[in-house]
Amino acid sequence: MRFSSPAADVALAVVVGVLLEAGAFAAPARPFDHLAVVAGALGLIAWRRAPVAALLTVTACMLFYSVRTQPGPPAAFPVMIVVFSSVRAGHRWLPAAASAAFLGGTLAATLTTATAGQPVKDLVQRTVLLLGWFLAAGVAATVSRHRQAYLEQVEQRAAEAERSREEAALRRAGEERLRIARELHDSLTHTISVIKVQAGVAVHLARKRGEEVPQALLAIQEASGEAMRELRATLEVLRDSADEPPGGSGLDRLDDLIGRARSAGLPVHLAVTGTRRALPLDVDRAAYRIIQEALTNTARHAGPATASVRVAYGSADLVVQVDDDGRGSPGSPPAPGVGLIGMRERVAALGGRLRAEPRPEGGFTVRAELPTSSWRPAVTSSPGPRSALSP
Repeated sequence: MRFSSPAADVALAVVVGVLLEAGAFAAPARPFDHLAVVAGALGLIAWRRAPVAALLTVTACMLFYSVRTQPGPPAAFPVMIVVFSSVRAGHRWLPAAASAAFLGGTLAATLTTATAGQPVKDLVQRTVLLLGWFLAAGVAATVSRHRQAYLEQVEQRAAEAERSREEAALRRAGEERLRIARELHDSLTHTISVIKVQAGVAVHLARKRGEEVPQALLAIQEASGEAMRELRATLEVLRDSADEPPGGSGLDRLDDLIGRARSAGLPVHLAVTGTRRALPLDVDRAAYRIIQEALTNTARHAGPATASVRVAYGSADLVVQVDDDGRGSPGSPPAPGVGLIGMRERVAALGGRLRAEPRPEGGFTVRAELPTSSWRPAVTSSPGPRSALSP
């Protein structure tokens, strides 16, 4: 049990109340005195959560009890507790006034009823001793308050430093991706473009002269075109990850992705069901990348095929599914490549499920179920319901 729990405050009030009641029964206390003791003890329950209210209640009750019965120092202990809590909460003059009122009232009552055999000097010394205890409680509360403020400041600085380190790391990673993208573009793009152009010219001249085009030359032409497409896709991923604004690499670009796939010769049917809405940033990007990778794999491995993309907006999840009718068959599952591994890692990071396998009727299917709850929303460019699309 934590000391700062409400149960601990109740236990403190009960213990103090029992001790004060024991003293009240030993002294000539009357019913109102017992009520004051009980009320003062109950006031300690709120000494952490409502220090001012507890200070006023406990001081008034204990002063009433002390003036009438003169129990001595035990009646001052509850007042010290609420003085401590009030000072620690940031109050200064109110605890000082309450302490002065309690000490002054009890001293005046004691001097008024003092007997001839009870020296005034002893009464004053006892009050001065209590004053020292009240001052010690105030000093301890001040030290505790400053220590708590210092700890909170240290934690805040540590959090800010960690956030700054993360932002710097992300910025350096983005700059490095851009540098890699520039290097790839400057070094490889030009070289591959030259190879593709030269191979195309050689094929054209051979056909113009009526000669048979060598298979090696055709293979070079096809491979250079494929290498150029893959390089551009890699550069796009690098630049998107480095400097694209939120919402710029999600499903708001799905129509452009479908259009590029169709222009590359892959027939694609797109169907969107449910009410299109703002999605969490990570879910939005993961859905786009999964569809992109699935279409890329279809174009590369499925042979002459048609692809079907389905996007379903659910109340608590987003389902994306890409099917093709290509070469895939249940008897020849594909080897897990980098693309499939990347898709599984994206889905697993979001707590979703991925199914990537050949279809019983032939072809291949990729289905990802992504939860959309408790994530930061991304901005979409065209929210609202959307009907199914076809080419």
